[in-house]
Amino acid sequence: MKNSVRAAILGMGMSVPEKVLTNFDLEKMVETSDKWITERTGIKERRILRDGENITEHAIKAAKEALEKANISPEELNLIICATVTPEYIIPSMAVLVQDGLGAKNAGAFDLSATCSGFIYGLSTAKSFVESNPESKVLVIGAEALSRKTNWQDRTICVLLGDGAGAAVVGKSPDPETSRIIDFTIGADGAYWQLLTLKGGGTCYPPFDERLPKEEYYIKMKGREVFKVATRMMEKIAFELLERNGFTTEDVDLLVPHQANLRIIEYLRERLKLPKEKVYVNIQKYGNTSAASIPLALYEAEKEGRLKRGDLVLLVAFGGGFTFGGMLLRW
Repeated sequence: MKNSVRAAILGMGMSVPEKVLTNFDLEKMVETSDKWITERTGIKERRILRDGENITEHAIKAAKEALEKANISPEELNLIICATVTPEYIIPSMAVLVQDGLGAKNAGAFDLSATCSGFIYGLSTAKSFVESNPESKVLVIGAEALSRKTNWQDRTICVLLGDGAGAAVVGKSPDPETSRIIDFTIGADGAYWQLLTLKGGGTCYPPFDERLPKEEYYIKMKGREVFKVATRMMEKIAFELLERNGFTTEDVDLLVPHQANLRIIEYLRERLKLPKEKVYVNIQKYGNTSAASIPLALYEAEKEGRLKRGDLVLLVAFGGGFTFGGMLLRW
């Protein structure tokens, strides 16, 4: 007998630092301007952790809100997945710190490293887990402290990145006809790994390794090349996912893309022939927050009334590696 259980997002939460770093602030730090940043990225400001503040605090806060909205206690969680490339420590993982902070004593916990596609990777894992274990509840968090891995003298990258956390509780859908995770696709192409890197700090170049220039201990990106690959990847997976499930772009009620660059989002919107009102954008407020990008956007889209029950939602992301992912939801 075919399994009739369908996983769905039951509740969401978010948390971002209070500190705002505007384009005008950056004008005082590097040779750039608000006009240049806005025209090329769509970003006006981003949230940045203060000294002494850590991203796990925000992951826990976002998780608590998601649990409250899902009407689920921490003790009911079976699994916690933290999508992040900027955990506080190598050991322990962010996920176990979140587990401890929530008091989710019955949950397994692990971190997932897929850069900006991490939240879709996490939701995909949660869907499979829930549909195999129908009574289970999974917490998926995208949380990043990119400011701690940013070279603030590198104007090609420091204008892009921000910090934040978004969370979703995934469980059995109470009404699979109107609310469920329909399908997903995830993938990678390691041939492009050198386009977006953070080489220092791993086992190849441990901390304080004098063989490696200081700049390699921060995120580095070849922007033009990344743009070309990212737009091609996002377009391909969007069309493949829709076609595989018998939909066209006209069926999409809201596209929620990874908030990397407004030009990339606009390119994708035009290729999918979607009107602007069917694409959610909040990059102007937060910049690129990597794995936190899509949950922050989903959370705010719902809060602003851009999502209603039964809407067809398309998620698309790409990230360093390169990784990519797409997902179709009935909200």
